[in-house]
Amino acid sequence: MNDFDLVIRADRVLIDGRWRPAALGIADGTIVRIGPRHAEWSAREYVSVPVDQVLMPGVIDGHVHVNEPGRAEWEGYTTATRAAAAGGVTTLIDMPLNSIPPTTTVAALEAKRALAATQAGVDVGFWGGAIPSSLGALEPLHDAGVFGFKAFLSPSGVDEFPHLSAPQLRDALAETASFGGVVLVHAEDPEHLPPFSGSRYYEDFLASRPDRSETSAIASVISALRATGGRAHILHLSSAKALNAIRGAKDEGLNLTVETCPHYLLLDADHIDDGATQFKCCPPVRDAANKELLWQALMDGTIDFVASDHSPAPAEFKLDGDFGRAWGGISGLQVMLAAVASGARDRDIPLATALTWLTAKPAEFLGLDDKGVIREDARADLVTFAPDRSWTVDPGSLEHRHPVSAFGGRTLTGQVDRTWVGGAQAFPHVDEDPLPGRLLVRAGTQAPATASA
Repeated sequence: MNDFDLVIRADRVLIDGRWRPAALGIADGTIVRIGPRHAEWSAREYVSVPVDQVLMPGVIDGHVHVNEPGRAEWEGYTTATRAAAAGGVTTLIDMPLNSIPPTTTVAALEAKRALAATQAGVDVGFWGGAIPSSLGALEPLHDAGVFGFKAFLSPSGVDEFPHLSAPQLRDALAETASFGGVVLVHAEDPEHLPPFSGSRYYEDFLASRPDRSETSAIASVISALRATGGRAHILHLSSAKALNAIRGAKDEGLNLTVETCPHYLLLDADHIDDGATQFKCCPPVRDAANKELLWQALMDGTIDFVASDHSPAPAEFKLDGDFGRAWGGISGLQVMLAAVASGARDRDIPLATALTWLTAKPAEFLGLDDKGVIREDARADLVTFAPDRSWTVDPGSLEHRHPVSAFGGRTLTGQVDRTWVGGAQAFPHVDEDPLPGRLLVRAGTQAPATASA
């Protein structure tokens, strides 16, 4: 009888924030034992990680738009989770839009779960939505296991997910505070978004989404937190001009967390050509000095972690050439790990430090206590990663549905070689093997009947 289902041996394993040689004994999807590199254990399968690779926890992406049902031609669970696994992402949390219907009711949540259950190549959880018509009725979704509630303070871009006014945001924070929930905020103030009819010039688009729209919206969030005692999370922070207000709110003890995205950390406005609408996102990619301030805010903890905000669309919607008409979203799910590792390398930030922004920190935010770390009793979500291997992003070779990427043609250093989800190989995936993904619910809620938690 074997001790384990799988034993993985590596010279560099990320344990307790540092690299050390170790062997992992895995059974029933869990890391059961950590021992010396050459521990003599019996197993059904052995993997020895090459010396040029490290063994790290799987990445947790808390901000992914899968779009199924309703816009599955933009992205679906099969292609999204395949891209995730190829990029070392072992857990993703799906946003309530741009699917139709949006995840603003328990019935819509169950429809998403039913579709994801048969397609999930990685673990999948779900956010609910806070829109004007769902206010006052958020608790049933919370009880059904969503991780929190997404809200916009400016138009979302899709009619079925309208934005909240500042008073409605306060109502949402008060409501979720009553049952311990969190509101995720797309923080742009529509009063500071000037009319924009369209242009092929990136500088015109950038001027239409000024820093002031973010700073004003974030000030409204902070004010609402003071009034309600609620919990809020700022999504996809783009403007470094909001950082001092965020630091002040955290110092004040308000329950506020913040994420940024790989496109804000690697790209900058000075290198975006006119008509290059693959770079369009809201809020926008800003200048190089702003980018460096975001890196500093990650290092000092003002920004808590990184998420992709993977928001794909067909090429005809994305590559329009007009920044007014083109869809505002970037497909970053598969490249996020490599992008963050590359940017950290360029700034002499230790890889172990950068990985916490993709693993342990989002796991803590989501309450996923058995993920984001390598330790005994943790879930065996693992990635072998070659930190010194360079590669050039070819959009046509990425696994998400459409061959469009703002990272296309960019050389990154660091590449995923192999991914396991719950001890089962998710990338490269063998077609004959069952898909390893599970459906997740928030801690303390009952797992859905269609999957385990």
